[in-house]
Amino acid sequence: MINIAASSYALAAIGFLALGLSVLSGWRGRAQRGTLSSACLATAAWAAALGMDAAQEILWNTGTAALEVLRDGAWSLFLVALLGHWEQESEGAPARLILGRFRAPRPSLLAAGCVYLALLAGVGVAHFDGDLLPELGLPLLIGYVGLSVYGMLLVEQVYRNKTIEERWAIKFACLGIGGMFAYDFYMYSNALLFRKLSPDLWTARGFVNALTVPLVAASMTRRKSWTTSFAVSRRVVFHSAALFGSAIYLLAMGSVGYYLRYVGGSWGTVMQTGFLFGAISLLGVILFSGTARSWLKVSISKHFYRYNYDYREEWMRFTRTLSERGPNLGQRAIQALATLVESPGGTLWQRDAGGRFTAMAGWQAPDTHVAEPANAPFCRFLESTQWVIDVDEYVERPDKYEGLALPDWLLDTPRRWLVVPLMLQEKLFGFVVLQRARSPLKLNWEIIDLLEIAGSQAASYLAQEDAANALMVARQFESFNRMSTFVVHDLKNLVAQLSLMNANAERHKDNPEFQRDMLETLNHSVQKMKLLLQKLSRSENAEKPQPLAVDDVVRQALALKSAFEPHPQLLVEQAGLLVLADRERLERVLGHLIQNAIEATPRDGHVMVRVASAAGRGEAVEVEITDTGEGMTEEFIRERLFKPFDSTKSAGMGIGVFESREYITELGGVLEVTSQPTLGTTFKVVLPLHRVAAAVTTA
Repeated sequence: MINIAASSYALAAIGFLALGLSVLSGWRGRAQRGTLSSACLATAAWAAALGMDAAQEILWNTGTAALEVLRDGAWSLFLVALLGHWEQESEGAPARLILGRFRAPRPSLLAAGCVYLALLAGVGVAHFDGDLLPELGLPLLIGYVGLSVYGMLLVEQVYRNKTIEERWAIKFACLGIGGMFAYDFYMYSNALLFRKLSPDLWTARGFVNALTVPLVAASMTRRKSWTTSFAVSRRVVFHSAALFGSAIYLLAMGSVGYYLRYVGGSWGTVMQTGFLFGAISLLGVILFSGTARSWLKVSISKHFYRYNYDYREEWMRFTRTLSERGPNLGQRAIQALATLVESPGGTLWQRDAGGRFTAMAGWQAPDTHVAEPANAPFCRFLESTQWVIDVDEYVERPDKYEGLALPDWLLDTPRRWLVVPLMLQEKLFGFVVLQRARSPLKLNWEIIDLLEIAGSQAASYLAQEDAANALMVARQFESFNRMSTFVVHDLKNLVAQLSLMNANAERHKDNPEFQRDMLETLNHSVQKMKLLLQKLSRSENAEKPQPLAVDDVVRQALALKSAFEPHPQLLVEQAGLLVLADRERLERVLGHLIQNAIEATPRDGHVMVRVASAAGRGEAVEVEITDTGEGMTEEFIRERLFKPFDSTKSAGMGIGVFESREYITELGGVLEVTSQPTLGTTFKVVLPLHRVAAAVTTA
């Protein structure tokens, strides 16, 4: 086994030595040249030392421990360098590190790693005796596990903080280096768990490190993309930080639990079990705590990034929250703004019908009924400056908000923090009062600018909702006005009929037959007007379609036209054909068409109404109204006949034919027109039969 181990580490030493020398000799003009070559040569020295020890049947010594710390530290330094901001002075000139722009997390990660390596080296020397596990001791094993976690964290940071193009250049190096640290983590965790180092894992370690060489070399061929700018993924870093933090926490708690079991005697197992359960429960409470998550997000943004926000992610979330279907847009607007600054809640004020700003919605905030006049100094200040107001800052330094006078109700509001104006076209549409953040957040220009533009976006959504509500009300009035127009049109026809009857009354008043027709016409007119008034008060939604015999509806419509000349003639080829419709509206539609035919035909002309089964149209009924009147041109039919409020009559309203076609189409039928000038016109109404009723009638 020792000879295999020697060969394993010798292979790794040769590979990293060749890689390090090639970096020194041929990888010129790269900012990471020094750190990469140092890491390769340190790994080669470490592998060579382990190989010689294995050949002499020695597993571990002080020099090997120091070289392992040096090797891990060199790779960590290289990864930190990849995270740093490097600048090329000119084409072909060596790259240099701009210290003024070498910002967090690079210095903090590097400093933490250096301190950790120094402590680890000291612990290793202090605990070394000769054999591996008992002499290394628990602290040194835990230290090596932590060092592996630190290396994996750096690899994750490097890869996640690069653009897609840059990842293409470094992905093989990240796989190789991350694989080395992951293997060390597995090997030392296994030893920590079983209190014994696996000889197989120790032997295979050299081969695993040797496999890293071609991966790093492959990335060197793509080196041009290594020093470009990078993009940030805060979500992945947040979850990665939470994951690694949890892993380190559980590792530490496991070590303490083992210590309790070791010193607890007969109570050791009980103490260990109780402690571990409490530790895991505490971890769950922390992970699900909104305050803890908020603190972690703020800390990551503060120490690891130049900007506080991943704007693509934040804007997608903000827009998605506002665009959700359903009511309570005001609450969602507050929630979207509050999430930007980790606020737990807030209240929205909008302008009401009286011109005052009234509390319209709240999200996780107590109800309030305070209203602020639109011309109050507070509202005028918001509209003129469009500033986000920090109420706490105003209380401490009112001179920073010159001309601002906050109302007493705002100062007395519990946990009040920020006032975000909602601006729409340079006008104050409303404002949101946010509660104090879960974790301390220092406002800067970036946060304030984001809140201002987010407030304008929220105002546009709220204004769109108000416009939609106003449009809905306008459509309701439009529907009512449209119904009123049709009623007025029907009343006009009734008035014309009664006027004609009144004109003939003087001449035929002694005629008993005329008297009977007159009384019948008056009765029909009164009933018709009552129904029209009822329909107007109930609107068209009160209609209840029912099976109707078409010939009966046509007869009723003709009865109201008896006073007009020429008298329409009725031809029923098949009686009892039923359709599903509203009686009053179908009668009105057919009456419009008959009335138009009468008015377009001279007294000596003819108007014929025919009711029959529609041939070649399936189960349908056909009502054909034919006159010998003036007729119409094709152009008139195409462009003006069905156009509402366009009439050739001096007293006409131009909605009769339009309403007829609309209702016939609504019933699933069709209205056809054929006409020739001076020869007459034919309107053909085709309606689908009521299937069940039609079958009963046939039987």
